[in-house]
Amino acid sequence: IPTQRTRPEQTRLRRRHEPRKREGEAAAAGRALSVHVYPTRFLLVLLSLLSIAAVLGTRCPYPPSDCIRRARKGESLPSVSPAFSMAFEAVGSGGGGRGWGGGFRSLMRRKQVDSDRVRAEGPPQLAKELNVPELVAIGVGSTVGAGVYVLVGTVAREHAGPALTISFLIAGIAAALSAFCYAELASRCPSAGSAYHYSYICVGEGVAWLIGWALVLEYTIGGSAVARGISPNLALFFGGPDSLPWILARHELPWFDIIVDPCAAALVFVVTVLLCVGIKESSFAQGVVTVLNACVMIFVIVAGSYIGFQIGWVGYKVSDGYFPYGVNGMLAGSATVFFAYIGFDTVASTAEEVKNPQRDLPLGIGVALAICCALYMAVSIVIVGLVPYFSMDPDTPISSAFAKHGMQWAMYVVTSGAVLALCSTLMGSLLPQPRILMAMARDGLLPSFFSDVNKQTQVPVKSTILTGICAAALAFAMDVSQLAGMVSVGTLLAFTIVAVSILILRYVPPDEVPLPPSMQESFRLSQECGEEKDRNLLGNGNCNTSQTKDVIVVVESVKDPLIEKGLDRGKTDEVKRRKIAAFSIASVCVGVLILTSSASATWLPFLPICIGCIIGILFLLSGLSVLSCIDQDDGRHSFGHSGGFTCPFVPVLPVMCILINTYLLINLGADTWMRVGIWLLMGIFVYIFYGRTHSSLTDVVYVPVAQADEIYRSPSGYLS
Repeated sequence: IPTQRTRPEQTRLRRRHEPRKREGEAAAAGRALSVHVYPTRFLLVLLSLLSIAAVLGTRCPYPPSDCIRRARKGESLPSVSPAFSMAFEAVGSGGGGRGWGGGFRSLMRRKQVDSDRVRAEGPPQLAKELNVPELVAIGVGSTVGAGVYVLVGTVAREHAGPALTISFLIAGIAAALSAFCYAELASRCPSAGSAYHYSYICVGEGVAWLIGWALVLEYTIGGSAVARGISPNLALFFGGPDSLPWILARHELPWFDIIVDPCAAALVFVVTVLLCVGIKESSFAQGVVTVLNACVMIFVIVAGSYIGFQIGWVGYKVSDGYFPYGVNGMLAGSATVFFAYIGFDTVASTAEEVKNPQRDLPLGIGVALAICCALYMAVSIVIVGLVPYFSMDPDTPISSAFAKHGMQWAMYVVTSGAVLALCSTLMGSLLPQPRILMAMARDGLLPSFFSDVNKQTQVPVKSTILTGICAAALAFAMDVSQLAGMVSVGTLLAFTIVAVSILILRYVPPDEVPLPPSMQESFRLSQECGEEKDRNLLGNGNCNTSQTKDVIVVVESVKDPLIEKGLDRGKTDEVKRRKIAAFSIASVCVGVLILTSSASATWLPFLPICIGCIIGILFLLSGLSVLSCIDQDDGRHSFGHSGGFTCPFVPVLPVMCILINTYLLINLGADTWMRVGIWLLMGIFVYIFYGRTHSSLTDVVYVPVAQADEIYRSPSGYLS
């Protein structure tokens, strides 16, 4: 029998339970908030680094005078080149990379574009064997994966309906924005490393490290996930998973409660061996597999068109019309199929192995993306017309569409295409990773083990073998399907940074380059002897005259004739223009982050969302308007290797690219961002305790770009 409680007791119980209720509501709100807070916080930090890098890019080169001794003493520097001042301060404080005081400066240091002179003095280069056909095969093979055989049904049923073709077209246009940016940077900076290399040159070492570290994770997990998807497709040829041979089937290990996939590991090892043989042989093999996959898709288009004309394209005669889910559904479908275009950036990672990068790289990227978009649209037109969108099989849409019209045997053709697509994508996933590790090791951010190039095959064999072992271990013993979202983070981050690099290149390009090690030693020796030279103690103190004889020549060679040229470039109006451009780029980045975060925060009330969107639009449009009105930097014409592709419609095109990629990044989900955050945190520790102190730019000395060639032509032995 329930006891009767008095009104005061009921009041006390209600007050006791109300805090718990509020705590539960707060916890639920916190979980909803975390879905967008994690990616927003990370992107805020990243875009803040980009903004700082852009502002630091406003340095205008004045020639040096006696700043070396003043920087060592800690005195204020005269009105000379901030580039020189920053470099000399770094030398005086331990290099900017040693000690926590110079830690922030190490994040902003940028390396030089690899010129012919730098390549001659640097490590061994990769073999130049690739032309446009090989690049197109690599791009199409890395992009057209088995996902298209599933995406057609899923997106048509849930988002776009018959408008699936337009969804693929819009997604292809969005991918083309990033492709334009990649094409210009790849032709200007044709070296291994892709987005890591470009961001190191244009943004800074800190952002470049994060991008390189994220790309390593992307290609490792991507290759493992693709390898584990091959055996289920092979099971269709044998009548099911239980009929597979032992070497091809998956097995459960009861002691460890895991399911191993020996077929996936074996395929990874086969591809690894092929990549170690040479880039020419591996690109030829990938070309053959890609052509076979394209033939399967052409079969789907031709045979499906024949059936469609016979039955009258019943899929387009549905009562819901062409847009059953409206324009919003079509755009949601575009956001989903956008990831089907990821892979063309693999072409940029082979830039060092291209015979004519200024011409072939833009063509390879553009033609590969155009072929992928044409194949996707043609397949979607045919399949949506054969079967009404609501009747499509979400798992095997193409095979089931042919089976409904009496072509059950077509299932084997389509399945073979899916297997070929997976094999080609596996090769495209394992190809770039050793080259990114090699580029990072060349810059000193990773051990030199990764930068070794085999003299016979001219391929980074050690990096290839190590990455192959890691990918094979993951594919063998771990179900990486839950980690597949992490692949998208690395790609979208790379796309975003490449677009920001285009803006920096056009408006505030790097205006100084690091000197070679011999020249850096000259500056350090001259710094040590500067004070004694002023007191006429050059030959009587601790300074060795024989060591500084040539150093004096070096310092003097940098003084008189170069000062006047630097002063001409260092006019006040140019300094103001660069500062305005830098702050405008920062305004664009901040505006994009505020706008996309607000638009994605559907859990918030309507009014805060509108306010956030308005603020973001104001920042974005103000920065974009200023960039559209001011002149671009004249240094963009001579930056890197001239004569290549030029990205059109700057600054509108890069800004649209940043906006689209940031929106997709924020909507990836909290679980994905937590996993990526843990990986990036590990990378930060590696950088702090190894990369920052072993970087090739530690204790570096910068000189203005306009004076670099004259310094190299100096008669001093240190410069010859």
